[in-house]
Amino acid sequence: MSDLAIALHWQRAEPALHIGKFSSEHTVQYNSSYDVQVDAAPDWGGNPSSTNPEQALASALSSCHMMTFLALCAKAGWPVASYHDYAEAHLGKNAKGQMSVTRIDLNPVVRFDTGFSVEDAQVAEMQDRAHRYCFIANTLADSVEINIR
Repeated sequence: MSDLAIALHWQRAEPALHIGKFSSEHTVQYNSSYDVQVDAAPDWGGNPSSTNPEQALASALSSCHMMTFLALCAKAGWPVASYHDYAEAHLGKNAKGQMSVTRIDLNPVVRFDTGFSVEDAQVAEMQDRAHRYCFIANTLADSVEINIR
């Protein structure tokens, strides 16, 4: 199987590392060419214009789910014309009382080529299958509630 990697770089900007008095903003580099500015979530003192790890987790789940859904639709001969999602990660305390992402909601909207139709129940079943086969969903299955609406 593949080993998939990123590069992360953080450099202290302050004279010393003191609790609550340093920036956690850093860069994550994908494929040696694409940099993303990352910081803590705004509720935890992060820069609201930077991506945060919780958003990145929701993004990873949403992307994986979509790619799995598209592969299943292609196999079924369903002509998907567009797919949009609004994914939202929710923070809370897990069973151990620790802060964690406790739930991620996906809100996919699928459009098909003109003239093609399929029942809502069939689309819901295909979304369920995509969820069951999604690598990221399977990784999170025991610790994060995932809702597809």
